[in-house]
Amino acid sequence: MSEPKPGDTPEPHRVGVREFRGNMAGFLRQVREGRSFLIMSRDEVLAELRPPAVPPRLARQPGALRGKIRMAPDFDALPPDLLAAMEGEAE
Repeated sequence: MSEPKPGDTPEPHRVGVREFRGNMAGFLRQVREGRSFLIMSRDEVLAELRPPAVPPRLARQPGALRGKIRMAPDFDALPPDLLAAMEGEAE
């Protein structure tokens, strides 16, 4: 058997329905680690279980933008014509 090349995805492991049902949490843990499985019943593939194609979102880091965002001194002031329209004093 040849060595897998970088970027190649290994062949999914075949697992019977009973085995999968008996240890679902264990299989899901392995999927989280990058393994793939084919769920089989009588030599028929019923489902493919694999990690998502979308990379996981990075965790938010509170304060990461501290000092990088500035607000204008008048950021909460409405223009006079918009304020008049909101108050029902439009022309």
